[in-house]
This record gives sequence, C-alpha cells and structure tokens, in this order.
Amino acid sequence: MDISMLYHASAETKNLMDEIVVQAQSGDKEAFGVIFEQHHRFIYKFIYAMLGDHALAEELTQETFLGAYKNLHSLREEAALKTWLCSIAKNTVYKSFRSRKKEGKQSDEEVETLDLVDYKNPAPDERFLNKELNSRIGLALANLDEDKRAVFILKEIQQLSYNEIAEITGDAIPKLKTDLFRAKAKMRTMLQPYLEVEK
Repeated sequence: MDISMLYHASAETKNLMDEIVVQAQSGDKEAFGVIFEQHHRFIYKFIYAMLGDHALAEELTQETFLGAYKNLHSLREEAALKTWLCSIAKNTVYKSFRSRKKEGKQSDEEVETLDLVDYKNPAPDERFLNKELNSRIGLALANLDEDKRAVFILKEIQQLSYNEIAEITGDAIPKLKTDLFRAKAKMRTMLQPYLEVEK
C-alpha cells in the first residue's frame, strides 16, 4: 500500500470516527459502545501504569468512560477523541490519588507487578528476572511524582507526541520535556542493577 492510499485510509477512518462521535453526542448508545471498544484498552493501560492496581484500573476505566459519556457535548471538534478521553482518565486518576492519600492508602507496597515486559515464553530464570524487573518498574513509577509519572507513561509507554501530552495534561511542552528528563534519570537510577544484568 503506497503513502497516498495509507493517507486516504487514515482520513476515511478519522471521518468514520467523527461520524460515530456525532452520533454518540446525539444520544446513540451503540455509537458510544464503538468509542469504548476502540479506546478502552489504551485508557486502561494508562490508568494501570499510573496506579499498578488491576482492579482499581478497571474501576477507573469504567468511571472515565462514564464521565466521557456524560460530557460528550463538551468535546470540541478540533480535539482528538483519544487525547480527550486520556485527559478525563488523568483527572480521574489524580482524583483517586488525592482520595487515597487522605485515607492513607498510598504506599509502594500496594504496587502490583506491572505487566509491561513481553515474556514470549522465556526460560524460567528469564521469567523470574522479567518478573523482578516488572516489580522494580512498578516501584520506580510509584516513586515518581504524579506529573512525572504521567508524562513518562504517556511518552515512553503509550508513545504519544509532546503535543498530544500537552493536550492531555494542560502543561507546556518545555515543562513536559523537563519532567520526562527527570523521570528518566530517576527511573535509570532505580533500575540500574537490572539494566546491567540485561547487558
């Protein structure tokens, strides 16, 4: 498939999704179901990486889409649906952080082993190392402040552009770049022993 065909296919997909959004905004629940199917995995992955808790990530993913359904009328035409949904997810996660801190539930010990490394049938010793690495990644992420954790996940794990992340967070790109630089430095320090083993 040449570039022009890819462009037209991409444009058609965008036009179709725009139509689905319009239908959903007019109250079509099936159209909103399509939006959920298209984006819930991306949103869940972001929330899970932020929290390190499967059950809570599932709950807040549902809460995110409930909030999106109630506020679809506020989605501007120029806003990308994915970044709009992710900004709702980010606000939902931050609200959860505040509430958990008030209840004294925020601690490193609560972070599960994150499923961020692709196992692909490794040998038992490799599987153990991957599990250890996942655990350390979870703890390292938990030790970042919320803003740095969000930009690290959105850029390094979700592979979004700085412009998209700026839309989601409301932060200026220079701040995002500074936060990402500091997040990477802290992550490297915490993961150094495992990175040396990988070499």
